[in-house]
Amino acid sequence: MIRKLPLTLVASGLLASTAYAEMLDLEKDELTVGFIKLTDMAPLAVAYENGYFEDEGLFVTLEAQANWKVLLDGVIDGQLDGAHMLAGQPLAATIGYGTKAHIITPFSMDLNGNAITVSNEIWEKMKPNVPKMDDGRPQHPISASALKPVVEDYKDQGIPFNMGMVFPVSTHNYELRYWLAAGGLQPGYYSDQDISGQIGADVFLSVTPPPQMPATMEAGTIFGYCVGEPWNQQAVFKGIGVPVITDYQLWKNNPEKVFGISAEFAKENPNTTLAMTKALIRAAIWLDENENANRPEAVEMLSRSEYVGADYEVIANSMTGTFEFEKGDKREIPDFNVFFRHNATYPYYSDAIWYLTQMRRWGQIAEPKSDEWFVDTAKEVYRPDLYLAAAKMLVDEGTADAADFPWDSDGFKAPTPAEDIIDGIAYDGRAPNAYLDSLPIGLKGDQMIIDNQIKG
Repeated sequence: MIRKLPLTLVASGLLASTAYAEMLDLEKDELTVGFIKLTDMAPLAVAYENGYFEDEGLFVTLEAQANWKVLLDGVIDGQLDGAHMLAGQPLAATIGYGTKAHIITPFSMDLNGNAITVSNEIWEKMKPNVPKMDDGRPQHPISASALKPVVEDYKDQGIPFNMGMVFPVSTHNYELRYWLAAGGLQPGYYSDQDISGQIGADVFLSVTPPPQMPATMEAGTIFGYCVGEPWNQQAVFKGIGVPVITDYQLWKNNPEKVFGISAEFAKENPNTTLAMTKALIRAAIWLDENENANRPEAVEMLSRSEYVGADYEVIANSMTGTFEFEKGDKREIPDFNVFFRHNATYPYYSDAIWYLTQMRRWGQIAEPKSDEWFVDTAKEVYRPDLYLAAAKMLVDEGTADAADFPWDSDGFKAPTPAEDIIDGIAYDGRAPNAYLDSLPIGLKGDQMIIDNQIKG
């Protein structure tokens, strides 16, 4: 991607008037940052297009990546200086699930933003099991209990019920599993010997890259999927599928992507790390300010081929405060995409702990862990100290409002109340094992998967 200003301008001092350039000496000012073509990469696009990176003296090249593994490998081997990441990726890498590497996040990119979509055929079979509102439209949120008889019918016919998610440690995997389990369906376990995640499954989940989800479903390889936007709305526009639930309806204001960098990069480039975080915070503020007034402009940016590359109308369908389920059934969901409200950008330990509980729940963390382990691991990866240092600089410069940041937070959100989660089970990040024990389906206590069976 072409940079807006050549480096000679920095050398000539034309950027020296920015508050940041006067305050800190950047260790590295030319950066390459990776992303996947999803609307929640928006803070990166906005920071670039609105010149927030340049305001910090940074010259950033944004590069779309083929898939989440390639993206993570790029950050680990240094080809990428940072990236738009699945929140589970820095955690999984740091604990050694898959690739072993210490990755940290100083910035949470968004809340919500995902949905679960099924094919038209599956939706027609689900509809008789879905309660209706007075106007005849389906009543939301839709429970996976409406899918259960369909899955059982396919099972009786000997047809595996396949669904797609984007990566084994993705929010999408855990959200799809959460929804299925809340409706009484078993999404399967992982073990050290079998990393398919399909041990004992009623529904068989497999990885499909986000942009390929609609085509894979249309081909009949999968019957549905969980993905970020715009790939649920794309199914509606193409007339091939129906989103049945958004993650906002599944778990109100749940955490989504993060900005990930290696711990080594942060240690060697502390000022550059703060500069990137500052630019991203400013972008998030812009995306949410004045009741999302800037969203149409953001949609125009994202529709460009170098970013998401989907039609403006498809991206706008969810990015501007609405979400379309069946064609013509467009509903108001103003918080479907949240980039700054509700302290969305603050990297809460309790968000990290939720991801770790889901890894434990489904066997990716094979052995029981103490509550202290969950907290200590979260603190290794999520870095609110870096976030608040960057936020303080913005406030001092007059580009952010002090009232918008949780200065006194200990890193834990208030527990999520039962009424905000699809299964009616509250979540408290301070008590991860008690939370796991409260979930009817999934590993808990001393349980482990041994020889494809739950033992303990």
